[in-house]
Parts: sequence; C-alpha cells; structure tokens
Amino acid sequence: MYQQKKYIPFLLKSTNQHGVHSPFVYDLITKCFYDKTEYPAYQELKRYRKQVLGSPETINLTDLGSGSKKTTNKQRRIAEIAKTSGTPLKRAKLWYRLTSYFQPKHILELGTSLGIATHAMHLGCPQAKITTIEGCPNCSKFAQSALANYKNIQFLTGNFSQHLNTRTQQAWDLIFFDGNHTKEATIAYFETLLPSVHNDTIFIFDDIYWSEGMTQAWEIIKQHPQVTVTIDTFFWGFVFFRKEQGKEHFTIRI
Repeated sequence: MYQQKKYIPFLLKSTNQHGVHSPFVYDLITKCFYDKTEYPAYQELKRYRKQVLGSPETINLTDLGSGSKKTTNKQRRIAEIAKTSGTPLKRAKLWYRLTSYFQPKHILELGTSLGIATHAMHLGCPQAKITTIEGCPNCSKFAQSALANYKNIQFLTGNFSQHLNTRTQQAWDLIFFDGNHTKEATIAYFETLLPSVHNDTIFIFDDIYWSEGMTQAWEIIKQHPQVTVTIDTFFWGFVFFRKEQGKEHFTIRI
C-alpha cells in the first residue's frame, strides 16, 4: 500500500528528457534509458530468466535483510523466488544498457539473489570485474552454478558489512545496493562505501519506495554534500558525484 500511495505523486512529478538541461542527464535518458534497440543479447537475458523460472529446485532461504513482503516461508522454490523477487526482464534489459553505456571497470553488487541482474551487467560489459555479495548461502550457490561459465564475476557469501569493511579502499565505478532494505542499513552501506567513490562513480539504490524508512534514507542520501546529481525512477535511485555539475535532482519515468 505504501508503494501504491507514493506512485501517484511520482507520476505527477516525473518527466522525460524534455526540460532536462543537463547534457549528461539528457544523454543518459535518450541514449540509454529510452534506447529501444532490440539488442541480440536480450535473447540471452530471456534464456537465463527462463532457465531460472524453470528450475525445480527448492532451497532454504537465509535472509539477513528486511525479508520478503509476500511470504515468510523460508523454504521456497527457485522459480517462485525468481517470479516474485527476481529482477524483471525489463530491468535486466536496462542493466544491460547501463553497463554497456557507462562501461564500468569495477562493479559491486550488494545482493546477488539468483544472479539475474549480475548476468545482465556482465553481458553489457563483459570485461568489467564484478564483485557480488549475497547473504543467503543457497542463493549464492545457485547463482555461482548458473553463471559458472562467465568470467570476471567474484561471488562472496555472508553479511555485507563483513565484506565491505575489507574493501573500503577499492575504487568502484558502479555500486548496486539491492540487499538490506532498511533505512539504517542503507545509510550505513552508503557511508561505508563513500571513500571508494571517484568523480564518475554511480550508486544505484533498489526499491527506494519499498517503505517509509527506505524513502527517508533516499532523501538523506540526496542531501549529502558529496552527492551532486540524483535521478529518481521510482524503482531505482541513481546517485552521481560529478563535481563539474551543480546539485540537481531529477524524477524520470522509465
């Protein structure tokens, strides 16, 4: 209900590329967000998604975050997780376009799940080194097996904080926050990873309207002095640290 309540104000406030005066944001919207090209790699995205949705495997979930809003059952079928919690095909395609557009060299993903987003990011930029962390050992095991033939992907299992504390000196080009959907954890991960940013680093936060707490975290992050540009797409929040741009916040329909 919270998400539904917030979606109408988002629609009223949001826009497209028209009226966007930042050349950087305008190009991102027109050349990436709204790119309608049917890339051949999309067939591979569909194949992987079909593989996951067709899995007969049942696993025990270990959830270190806020959990699912749809079920409290810890024993779930892989296909069910993919259907209810996995990255939708539309967003997998957007992941492909984003990594293809920005060509990041080092990617950090907090929340591997079944590897749908990981797979899409890799296809968009195969040479990128992806480090993906998953709290649930069985989800991580499934993703590692399913993506075993793909290079440049490092899988880590366990609590995010445990791994992040050893990686604060790593410079990241793109970080996807898709794990513990709580206000406190989101802000903590953001602050922990701030020392690793450079001028062109991109932070992407999943489900910024998941709950009132997540929206509060998003608003706090937007106001941080190191943040210069943000884009609210409702399902994801984009954060940029480009010093050459004045502080500006965009609300864009995708």
